[in-house]
Amino acid sequence: MIRPDLDGLPFVDEHRIIAPASPASTWRTLARQLGGGRGAGATALARLLAAEPGRATGTLFDEGAALPGFAVTEAVPGRLVRLTGRHRYARYVWLFTLTPVSGGTMISARTYAAFPGPLGRLYRLLVIGSGGHRVAVRRLLRAVRDRVGR
Repeated sequence: MIRPDLDGLPFVDEHRIIAPASPASTWRTLARQLGGGRGAGATALARLLAAEPGRATGTLFDEGAALPGFAVTEAVPGRLVRLTGRHRYARYVWLFTLTPVSGGTMISARTYAAFPGPLGRLYRLLVIGSGGHRVAVRRLLRAVRDRVGR
């Protein structure tokens, strides 16, 4: 069931894909794919947006670890990881759940976010309304599916 809000943030969207591997293998691959966002470009964007956290720390998906713009606030290995963050224009949670299914693991990526003020509404239009967020999330999920077990 999709929660209508999480941490006081409204539901934005959910994307799912089945990866042809166990939850443990899918978990490791998801961490590797998200860990690719630790580079200079992600850090520069986080700085531009005044994102918190501003830089990568720790080991994904250990609680307390971070990517630019995302902190690991909850992790149940092989099952769930909650990434939270904020910047000038939004507060957000990105919740990944992994569920064993016939043929592999269902990966669900749910986004919850608030976009306060006029600039927040404009940012939402640019990121969510343009379809850019949807494209990026689906690309991430396909990359996990295609790389799992490699």
